[in-house]
Amino acid sequence: MGAELAALHEAAEEGHEPLDISWPKGDCKKQCSYVLLFPIMILLYLTLPDTRTPRGKKFFAWGFLGSILWIAVFSYFMVWWADRTGETFGIAPEIMGLTFLAAGTSIPDLITSVIVARKGLGDMAVSSSVGSNIFDVCVGLPVPWLLYGLIKGEPVEVSAKGMLCSISILFGMLCFVVLSIMLFGWKMNKGLGLVMFILYFIFLGVSLLFEYNVITCPSFLE
Repeated sequence: MGAELAALHEAAEEGHEPLDISWPKGDCKKQCSYVLLFPIMILLYLTLPDTRTPRGKKFFAWGFLGSILWIAVFSYFMVWWADRTGETFGIAPEIMGLTFLAAGTSIPDLITSVIVARKGLGDMAVSSSVGSNIFDVCVGLPVPWLLYGLIKGEPVEVSAKGMLCSISILFGMLCFVVLSIMLFGWKMNKGLGLVMFILYFIFLGVSLLFEYNVITCPSFLE
């Protein structure tokens, strides 16, 4: 417990320096990253207070709300670009959601989990991954539907075709994940990581086969 608290304190201490948008010197890799990230970085720098500075701490509430607004803006553009890309190359929206959008929205969780796990907080890494997905399903999904219903005054139509089949696949994958963790003695290691990768690609492959009608859902699950 003491080691975990020390690691958490160390993680909290990192990144306390205020944001520096000056040109990095000497490091080519940092300079390339700077060029790519500068348009986004300057927008955030001009619209959000840096709460790591004495002046910015007074506006932490706006920093929090402003960050949520920017996340909404970036999410909108991400979905829009994915939709345009899928339409251009003839890829169904369901496929884009299963592949590119799913990976794109999970990368922040991946980075967070890796950073926390390296600090020795394995339980926190697992809880973060699970909790973020629960939040997405229970809050991130219904809130847009609620707003749509309030503004438009009509429900959102969702195709129920194969819905029970998709839910059955997800539930089966969840059971396999829990079973895999049990078989590895509730310890996160390379073997479990490999099994998780295999399970993900199996899920992705089966889902794509269903979407392209290579295999069909049993009639009793329609």
